[in-house]
Amino acid sequence: MAENENTRLLQFAPFQSAVDEGFWRRLSSLKLDTLGIDQSPIAITGFYAPCSHAQVSNHLTLIAESLPHEPSGQSSASAVTRGNRNRCPVPGILYNTNTLESFHGLDKQRLLKAEAKKIWDDICSGKAEEDGAVLSRFLLISFADLKKWRFHYWFAFPALVLDPPATLIDLQPASQYFSLEEAESLSAACNARRTSSVMADVPFFLVTISSNSHATVRPLKDWEACKGDGQKILFGFYDPCHLPNNPGWPLRNFLALICSRWNLEKVRFLCYREQHGYADLGLSLVGEVLLSVPQGWRDHQSIPNAVGWELNRGKKISRCIRLAESMDPMRLAISAADLNLKLMRWRALPSLNLNILSTTRCLLLGAGTLGCQVARMLMAWGVRKITLLDSGRVAMSNPLRQSLYTFNDCLNSGDLKAMAAARSLKQIFPAVEAEGIVMAIPMPGHPVTAQEEGSVVEDCKRLQDLIISHDAVFLLTDTRESRWLPTLFCSNANKITITAALGFDSFVVMRHGAGPFGSSSDYKSEDENTLATSMANLSPSEDGHRQLGCYFCNDVVAPIDSTANRTLDQQCTVTRPGLAPIASTLAVELLVGILHHPNGILAPGEVASSNGGGSSEQPLGILPHQIRGSLSQFSQMTLVGHSSSSCTACSSSVVSEYRNRGMDFILQAINHPAYLEDLTGLTELMRSATSFKLDWDNETDSDDDIAEI
Repeated sequence: MAENENTRLLQFAPFQSAVDEGFWRRLSSLKLDTLGIDQSPIAITGFYAPCSHAQVSNHLTLIAESLPHEPSGQSSASAVTRGNRNRCPVPGILYNTNTLESFHGLDKQRLLKAEAKKIWDDICSGKAEEDGAVLSRFLLISFADLKKWRFHYWFAFPALVLDPPATLIDLQPASQYFSLEEAESLSAACNARRTSSVMADVPFFLVTISSNSHATVRPLKDWEACKGDGQKILFGFYDPCHLPNNPGWPLRNFLALICSRWNLEKVRFLCYREQHGYADLGLSLVGEVLLSVPQGWRDHQSIPNAVGWELNRGKKISRCIRLAESMDPMRLAISAADLNLKLMRWRALPSLNLNILSTTRCLLLGAGTLGCQVARMLMAWGVRKITLLDSGRVAMSNPLRQSLYTFNDCLNSGDLKAMAAARSLKQIFPAVEAEGIVMAIPMPGHPVTAQEEGSVVEDCKRLQDLIISHDAVFLLTDTRESRWLPTLFCSNANKITITAALGFDSFVVMRHGAGPFGSSSDYKSEDENTLATSMANLSPSEDGHRQLGCYFCNDVVAPIDSTANRTLDQQCTVTRPGLAPIASTLAVELLVGILHHPNGILAPGEVASSNGGGSSEQPLGILPHQIRGSLSQFSQMTLVGHSSSSCTACSSSVVSEYRNRGMDFILQAINHPAYLEDLTGLTELMRSATSFKLDWDNETDSDDDIAEI
């Protein structure tokens, strides 16, 4: 209380705010996934309850449910908590800015007046009598720094200023004001109301005491009906304040409603407080004030002034909360991992499908220089399911070029690459589902003995099962022949397949076309094509609807052992260090392009135009078939190569033979690579080409004018 010239003015305990961490997490998700750069105001819901402790006031609280599921919709909190005796919902508005500068630059006085006008309009229209919660409207401005998980915010609880202020006549504990009979009846009525599913969360009400000491709790709209029957009438409200000499902040706008709507000059009010969930008339207060209706209020022509910005340690400054340290590290890592991707959707790429990326299962065949880089790039794009297959161990020369390994992985003969790579991925991002498979890939030109056939067949079946269980397969092995069996299996299962291969200073990255029979197991064998047709299929075509080729489609010989009788530099992948990261990045970009293309694996190959653009209308740009680059020239070009009916890996004749004979066909191809050339017609093609060359040589030798040609 304050005294001024022997007159005591009514003073109110300011509202205080409390924000649950769940609210900030929900706001972060809403900002990243839905709002983007939209700064439109958002309707939210706060909650408060009557004071329930003699030494602690209740705060207006925000929880995760305070925010709506959609930014334009209403919060679901009111429906969820309606009838909850411990929560009274209050409407609020949130202004979340995009930058800290915008947050500090907000016109706070204008925003406060706008919310105060809503309260005044609700009073003038009578809405406040039907829904008293609107008298406690609040305002929240904020800036969410999602990189550092730091939130700047400031609450305002708009209060209409009574001018002149209310004069306090009396304020005492309710237990002293009421008789014993009245107190018992009032406590019973309030307790019954607080357990009611209809009235429990209505924070403003009327209390009438009849001549026989019977107390009744009524809604505000009953004022006209009960004001003239001689009953004792009090204006009750849920008081969050615990102080014995001051009512809480909600009374301010309640008094504005009373003097504006009903022109009362003397008002008796009840500050309803509780103990352990039940009415506590010893803690509750009853007060009486004198009111003077301000000039202009009677005809509702003027808008009252308003106050209400929450103080921070006694100063008019905003608050800041830091959640990075208090959050679970795993949840923090998951939120931070996709930050860049979600920001991309704000402006640059609204159609980016993070769900399809996070659920795509990727199989990486090879955990060397390419495999390590591809795995890292996949995680950066939001892929969370990665399997790495390799049979080698980490060597001392690996960590400098292969980004998933360290010096410790090289010790004691070296850890198994597949296992070490999967372990490293989990250390980088614990939420990734990474698995290492230790297995060698059977290869043509590397014959096996009769004793080894059983284990080789098991390896083939295991590889086949792995390819079937994944959505995309990357061929990242060192040798040409190690890519043949995966290419065959991927063609048979119609899986997305991407190859990256390195030279010393050049690379090729390509996506394989769809298999000859799609994913169906029903197919028909095709007749052998003529030599002319085979040669035509080896040449590029402008027909964009033709099936794209695989890594082996341009070859005219079957894959054979490429490491036998080779020097060390010919056995190892000797490349310029910068080549693998470039090729790996392009390989992953191809996958992302396929996943976002409406035709998926059937998307035609596109070629970049000379001005750096392309014909594609897809948000991610063109989707090439092949990308070939040279570091020595610092050049890159896109090519299209169509499938060949003579391909030793993806042609219908090879896939048909595999479907007919199964593992017997695989073993024959491994032990006798020339069999693939015979099967696909390459043997005949080469014989015809040799005969054609001999005929041409004989003809030119007899031509006397050959020097002039």
